[in-house]
Amino acid sequence: MSSEKNLHKGNFSRIYIEQDAFDYPDTQKLLKRFPKADHIPIDHYKQVLNRNNQNWRLQKANQALVLAVRRDNFLYEGSDIAPDFGHQAFYYNALVLNCLYDCSYCYLQGMYPSPHTVMFVNNEDFIRHTLERVRQGPIYLCISYDTDLLAFEHLIPYSNRWIETARNHPDLTIELRTKSANYRAIRLQQPVNNVILAWTLSPAKVAEKYETKTPGLHRRLEAMKQAIADGWKVRLCFDPLLHIPGWKQHYGELIRETFAEISPDQVEDISIGVFRMSRQYLRRIRKQRQDSDVLLYPYEIHDGVASYDDDVKREMTQFVAECIADYTPEEPVII
Repeated sequence: MSSEKNLHKGNFSRIYIEQDAFDYPDTQKLLKRFPKADHIPIDHYKQVLNRNNQNWRLQKANQALVLAVRRDNFLYEGSDIAPDFGHQAFYYNALVLNCLYDCSYCYLQGMYPSPHTVMFVNNEDFIRHTLERVRQGPIYLCISYDTDLLAFEHLIPYSNRWIETARNHPDLTIELRTKSANYRAIRLQQPVNNVILAWTLSPAKVAEKYETKTPGLHRRLEAMKQAIADGWKVRLCFDPLLHIPGWKQHYGELIRETFAEISPDQVEDISIGVFRMSRQYLRRIRKQRQDSDVLLYPYEIHDGVASYDDDVKREMTQFVAECIADYTPEEPVII
């Protein structure tokens, strides 16, 4: 697997730029980075992202880049189907829309009509609005929610900027979740107590079949080991668990391989979650692709969320939790 710097190859031959975004320093840097790209002025990013009758799969093979200015909604309240890890004030933001990776089970395929990457160049406004909220009391903020932010760090160093913000504001706790192996992009930073680096881990077979373009398990583990050695708080996320043929063998091997490399007493915590997705998103995705057994599984719907039935969820989470218990007495967070 090539590095994150190579993920944009074959992509970004077109760059759409909002008129209001032209003069931002990050815009100018990115336009210089892709000098051969067609530069197309637009009034608003939704003209590209939300056009009707777009072919998501076809466009994913040649993603465009959209540079935009976020004008509102700098913070969102966390979803009920996402973990808050015990924090009362749980928020997320959306610095980037869509992802460089191509996981077949990803809800983003149903969230937006297009896979084109939207990057908001007014990061300072996100920080300002967040700090206004922090003045009311401590918050827990996921900054890599609708994307994989660390994979974009070579384009705009959002992660580094938010780590510095957290360093100066202890009431702001940040989670940076990723499948990336691009830890080196933030390694020059001194660890910050209120920043958690959270790696999503999947069995090698799952990563190979369902997580196109992502680094494999061992590269993620190497990145985690280095982060732990450098003193960062690291979270292990076995999420989403997929009910595929041989799942017990695959996830049992994943747990063994993980704890052969990572000592459980060196991680902040461990979370487990089964596949879950908005029914509306799943319906949209199924119209676009019939190639994934994960998406075609006969899920049950509860409160608008598609997931496995209670017996399957219980069996999967219990099995993985018991595998983890062989290595640590700490109970994982069940999502």
